[in-house]
Amino acid sequence: MSEPVLPAVAAARIVGVDVARALALVGMMATHVLPGRVGDEVPWVQQVAGGRASALFAVLAGVSVSLVSGRKMPVHGGERRAASVRLVVRALLIGALGLALGTVPTVIAVILASYGVLFVLGLPFLGLGARALAAWAAAWALVAPFAAHLLRPHLPPHEVGSPTPSDLLRPAHLLSELLLTGYYPAGVWLAYLLAGMALGRLDLHRTATAARVAALGVGLAVAATLLSRVLLDRPGARAALASTYPDGAFPDPDLRTDPGALGALLTHGLSGTTPTGSWWWLATVAPHSGTTLDLAQTTGSAMAVLGVCVLLVRRRPEIWAALFGAGAMTLSLYTLHVLVMAQGWWPDWEAPEHFGDQVLVVAVVGAFFALVPLRGPLETVVAVFSREVSRRVVRRPRLEPAVQRAHPG
Repeated sequence: MSEPVLPAVAAARIVGVDVARALALVGMMATHVLPGRVGDEVPWVQQVAGGRASALFAVLAGVSVSLVSGRKMPVHGGERRAASVRLVVRALLIGALGLALGTVPTVIAVILASYGVLFVLGLPFLGLGARALAAWAAAWALVAPFAAHLLRPHLPPHEVGSPTPSDLLRPAHLLSELLLTGYYPAGVWLAYLLAGMALGRLDLHRTATAARVAALGVGLAVAATLLSRVLLDRPGARAALASTYPDGAFPDPDLRTDPGALGALLTHGLSGTTPTGSWWWLATVAPHSGTTLDLAQTTGSAMAVLGVCVLLVRRRPEIWAALFGAGAMTLSLYTLHVLVMAQGWWPDWEAPEHFGDQVLVVAVVGAFFALVPLRGPLETVVAVFSREVSRRVVRRPRLEPAVQRAHPG
């Protein structure tokens, strides 16, 4: 019997990026559907995916930005203007979709509006090479959390829930949420995008490059975790954390002195930012804390996943592209996941026992679109609009090569 023929993969396409993006999508779905904390116990799925899945998406968004703006050789002049226009249009469309999804009755903190802001914040860095981008990413990860720690007490307090179109009537509040006080503060998360852009400027097709990225990522993640433990073991550190966390986290005052409760809180993670009552919070590596050590650890994890995925798909990339086709249409599938999780819309599908069913749907839909082959519906809309606007605004831009599609999850 002859072997089935699978669609060929374009030589310029990095299938490992799609595989990594598919894993990030499933990881985010897991944190949304499966229990995050049971008493003082944090299930292993939450420990693995919590904070890391969304960070992986942000890093891969940066990779995609570089892949559509020159790859190893940054674009300049008219080509850069054309790439900038495309990215701005994509940012607006993705941000608008994120605001619309914020109206869906779900417990998910929708990430797309913040992703749209990230694309815009990355525009000034399009002309930089890998080394300069890596330096900027490191500097931003070091400085931004401290700056945010100082600024947040003077900004409007964070409101529970995702941004919605009605927040456009409160632009100052919306910008505060998207940049510094929300679940995914783009002003801090720019470090992820810059790190991903640096990776996208490398020759990821080379085995040695992918291996170095993976090894460096593991080292960075381990070092950040160990440093956090050393710092928090210093006298008074954990007591300062317990005494300055909002009362809602510890309804029983005795829990403030319970090491297990504080440990579970730090393992499960925060809500995008740290409390500002003590500088010791910046020594944590808790998921979604936005500290320097959290950024370093999750960036390292993302690098490790990306490097390993690129290495794995070197043989028979067409098979990997089909099996992980969801990674090429994460915008559509993330949107589908949010809609499925809407309370009362799809009875019981938001329950933990249906996590496997949701993953199966995502995998089957992704494989179907990869085998046809077709772009995802939302990816098609974003690509067509961004290309058409760029064509009208910028004269005679260089045709975009068949490279990785830039879209967040």
